[in-house]
Amino acid sequence: QVQLVESGGGLVQAGGSLRLSCAASGRTFSSYAMGWFRQAPGKEREFVATINWNGGSTYYADSVKGRFTISRDNAKNTAYLQMNSLKPEDTAVYYCAADQGAEGSWWPYEYDYWGQGTQVTVSS
Repeated sequence: QVQLVESGGGLVQAGGSLRLSCAASGRTFSSYAMGWFRQAPGKEREFVATINWNGGSTYYADSVKGRFTISRDNAKNTAYLQMNSLKPEDTAVYYCAADQGAEGSWWPYEYDYWGQGTQVTVSS
């Protein structure tokens, strides 16, 4: 079992930055790929970014490429999402997820564990 807890969300003006964290329990964090997804009101959950087990491979949605950076620190059992140049359309609840398939995926059904989410609101 892996438990995931997100933090770092909040209210920010357009153009600003936030750094989300995802703290994982358990001793097997380094064997999981990690992903970030988001869900805006009335919309489907959408893929944001993923990172493989050792941080050597990352993949981003086109909508965030060049603005967001996913990273991980296996010694701290934590994954991160650095979000820069935020736009109002980035407003959503952001979720981290863990995938036992260590290379990661854009497909949410690949993921085995999910956090509760953290709200990000970007004002114009």
